Amino acid sequence: MAFISVETFPSKRWFAAYGKILLGSLLVAFGYVLFITPYKIVPGGVYGISIIIHYLLGTPVGLTALAFNIPITLLATKVLGPRYGAKTVTGFILTSLFIDGLTYFLGNDPLKISDEMLMSSLYGGLLIGTGVGLIFRARASCGGTDVIAMMISKFIHQPVGQIMIYVDSLIVLGGFIAFKDWKIPLYSLVTIFMVGRMVDVVMEGLNYNKCLLIVSDKQKEISQRIIHDLKRGGTIFQSKGIYTGKEHFLIFTVMSRSEMIKLKSFIRQIDPKAFITVMDTSEILGKGFRPLNENID
Repeated sequence: MAFISVETFPSKRWFAAYGKILLGSLLVAFGYVLFITPYKIVPGGVYGISIIIHYLLGTPVGLTALAFNIPITLLATKVLGPRYGAKTVTGFILTSLFIDGLTYFLGNDPLKISDEMLMSSLYGGLLIGTGVGLIFRARASCGGTDVIAMMISKFIHQPVGQIMIYVDSLIVLGGFIAFKDWKIPLYSLVTIFMVGRMVDVVMEGLNYNKCLLIVSDKQKEISQRIIHDLKRGGTIFQSKGIYTGKEHFLIFTVMSRSEMIKLKSFIRQIDPKAFITVMDTSEILGKGFRPLNENID
């Protein structure tokens, strides 16, 4: 949300972006209507506040969220600059309309599974996280406390993610005070965690590739194994040990999880004293992986 991506109508990119916003908003709405709102789960954010107000005052959740998001977005535009384009506005308007529309047609508690609160929090988080991830992939947002956190961060100079945790925690605490039920914070935190995980999955995919840094004096033998046995490439750097000051070679390479297991076995045979660092990767672009010239979201 730190930038605006502009697509020209009626281009393919325009339809792809707004299609993701439409589907994402619908999934978010289903998550709230089916699994979250009926059971007073408060997963932070503007929609969490709206759920609290809904049960205290009887106001529609979607309309209440919209009443918050409009002034927040206007204020954010003034404080942070015009970084919230038409797609973000479309995102939170559609989400609010879908929430109230589905509630009208499906009722206040369509599934009636109040004895399965854990399942509700998990399935609700799955749907909401998938929807939010799709909206993020369209370079948009469905509004909420992330915008508030960015504005607060501008003045107190604290990380946005940290401020979001504080704000959402206060909202969850507000749900506990309003509903006087100790289970509310527990299931709300489960939903928040599930939403975060699903957003990561949608944004980055289920990536099983690994990045390896290998320090060894037998870099030629290891490199031959990487090239001929695993059909992969890599880069060799000269390095120096901090403690010993001794010159070493550092091999940088990326590969799948199964290939990494084979490589570790090769290295164990070639140089048992080698030092290996294995890191997860969120995305690898280039020859042998996802093409760099592919139409990337």
